[in-house]
Amino acid sequence: MITFLISLAALILGYMLYGRVVERVFGPDDRETPAVKKADGIDYIVLPGWRIFMIQFLNIAGTGPIFGAIMGAWFGPAAYLWIVFGCVFGGAVHDYMSGMLSLRHDGEGLAELTGRYLGPTARRALVVFTMMMMMLVGAFFVYCPAIILSGIWGDRMMWVLIIFAYYIATTMMPVDKVIGKVYPLFAMSMLFMVVALGAVMVVKNPVLPEVWDGLGNWGRERLGLQQSLFPALFVTIACGAVSGFHATQSPMMARCMKSERQGRAVFYGAMITEGIVALVWATLSNYFFFSGGWREVCPPETIAAFEGQTARSLVQFFDAPTVVNTICTSWLKTFGSILALLGIVAAPITTGGSSFRAARLILAETFGWRQTSIRSRLLLSVPVFAVGIALLAWQIGNPSGFGTVWQYVAWGTQVMAAITLWMCSVYLAGKHKCYWMTLLPAIFMTMVVTDFFFTSPTILGLPHTLSLSLAAALTLTIIVRFAIFKVKGRK
Repeated sequence: MITFLISLAALILGYMLYGRVVERVFGPDDRETPAVKKADGIDYIVLPGWRIFMIQFLNIAGTGPIFGAIMGAWFGPAAYLWIVFGCVFGGAVHDYMSGMLSLRHDGEGLAELTGRYLGPTARRALVVFTMMMMMLVGAFFVYCPAIILSGIWGDRMMWVLIIFAYYIATTMMPVDKVIGKVYPLFAMSMLFMVVALGAVMVVKNPVLPEVWDGLGNWGRERLGLQQSLFPALFVTIACGAVSGFHATQSPMMARCMKSERQGRAVFYGAMITEGIVALVWATLSNYFFFSGGWREVCPPETIAAFEGQTARSLVQFFDAPTVVNTICTSWLKTFGSILALLGIVAAPITTGGSSFRAARLILAETFGWRQTSIRSRLLLSVPVFAVGIALLAWQIGNPSGFGTVWQYVAWGTQVMAAITLWMCSVYLAGKHKCYWMTLLPAIFMTMVVTDFFFTSPTILGLPHTLSLSLAAALTLTIIVRFAIFKVKGRK
């Protein structure tokens, strides 16, 4: 429990102290924002600051800081350090800088910003990559919630149609009509769930693993996991520490802000809040798997079912959604079940809706199409929905196959994070500002994604030492190219 409390304090202090340092380096001012300068009543609309924060939080969160933190905590107390240091010095800086660059450049999306600072080739590659990611996320977050909801009431295909109809509304409607009204409510429910669970945990004060108990791979030692702590931990916990997916969502809120001075609360603050969500669920996961918590929260029949079989390990028997539902139901009773449902179902649905909307906006920027008319929005949305339906049909026919694809999506979000951090480093270096605050996490994330690419059995599956050497060589090459850019910039 001591590690949890120290980590919580560190995240809050990180926002109060380091967040101000990052803000001072960027230098927000009183210039006219895109929401005012390009107001169109559709995507560029001034919204209240608290509403922007709630939408940004839910857009970047979804189920990522819940499920990812639960699975990341399988590696042991090292997850605490990644959540705290990753969030304060990596993820929150990534979100703030990329969000503020979008705000500074008329609400440009990630691909356009990347092209502005890393060149047209990078822009074209990122247009394709981010479009693919947005549609994969959108399609994945149709079917999975439909499966859960159909287990409560109704037919699976009925829920697929309802969720997809909601996606059409969030993609086509003005941002203040559906997203602006629904998302803050879901965000508040998620925050309430986390605060309630954190309070119950503090009151119960269970014996929990602490960082001084060891930072090794507890998952391999105690749970039978085969993955190495590096780089798997840093891909598994993405949204709660560093995630490039956030850079695809921030432009939507950059187009709704009245002042640049809202940036620290909206971008840096939403990421710190997400880090707190991840911290709570990582702690609950440690309690569940390493402190025997599953025996305390599971009903007797579930305990008997697990002990009566030998084929599956603890982490195979209790997947992340089951852990969420079990803990919420046990600690928060009926009300907890409702909150668990919102966390498991509403969060991915809202993330999927935002992904399809982001895909429309990416296409609009790519082709230079204004989105003020329904016809223009429809022309860009139809191909997005068509691809989404195709992916959904494939997923329904190959449910296990999509699980493999989703591993690539998790890696892909971290690739986008590395690219975004390099882009921000180029911007800061060009402005003769402190580029080290983005360069160091850029170097680290580059090592993570390249090593994962080489060593992951779902990609190349190379031996660990060889993959680490190749990752280091590739990372060093990129560092040298950045250094050359710096030297040329001085001439």
